[in-house]
Amino acid sequence: MWLTTLILLTISNIFMTFAWYGHLKFKASPLWIAIIVSWAIAFVEYCFQVPANRIGHNSGLSAAQLKIMQEVITLVVFCVFSVTYLNEPLRWNYLVGFGCIAAATFFVFAPWANVAH
Repeated sequence: MWLTTLILLTISNIFMTFAWYGHLKFKASPLWIAIIVSWAIAFVEYCFQVPANRIGHNSGLSAAQLKIMQEVITLVVFCVFSVTYLNEPLRWNYLVGFGCIAAATFFVFAPWANVAH
């Protein structure tokens, strides 16, 4: 079930990234149109996000584990999106910052941390 969760979260984050940042290529369009289009895209994002979290939680992942998984997926999707869609470079300091967030998965998923007190 982790793979299903991972796939659904990835699809969700692709939609989310377009909803949040896709309008940046269309700066001449009115803000209200960007809001409505982003909202419509975000609805599709939720159609994948909610099942991903439900399936993941039902298969034994904690809410914190789901959140950090989602954040790391978001960063990977965003990096690809930023370079390919927005044509913005990934600077070294962005990668270091993203790497710090990705490193958090070590602690959130550490098997020794699941020991009951």
